[in-house]
Amino acid sequence: MLVIRLLRTGKKNQPSFKIVVTQKENPPRGGRFVEQVGIYNPLTKERVLKKERILYWLSQGAQPSHTVYNLLVAEKILEGSKIAVHKKAKERGEKSEGAPKMEEKPKEESKKDEAPESQSDSEKNEKPQSEPSGSPKGDSSEAK
Repeated sequence: MLVIRLLRTGKKNQPSFKIVVTQKENPPRGGRFVEQVGIYNPLTKERVLKKERILYWLSQGAQPSHTVYNLLVAEKILEGSKIAVHKKAKERGEKSEGAPKMEEKPKEESKKDEAPESQSDSEKNEKPQSEPSGSPKGDSSEAK
């Protein structure tokens, strides 16, 4: 399947992107691409897009990534509304609702949850706990 996506180029902390048509299986940070159809520099907001080639590849079935789709909508090559690119982070939070509930509990409640477990352990082992607490007193009184 063909996709139109960003290919990062440029120095460290100076990103620049080529907009390329490539196979979906190719690595996103390198590899071969079929054709370069534009460039995007987020620091200078420079965008150079080959409109005819992009429309050609879209007609051939290439799917744009969410970010490229938003660029194409902003440049009025495609019509429609933009896609929320960071929506995945929200979905992760919704999917793992069970785990955050444990973290969201105040510390007092988590201690209350632990307290019954420790009480049940102490109830099981009452004699050993009472003997060591009494034995140092007994040892100290015997030593005197």
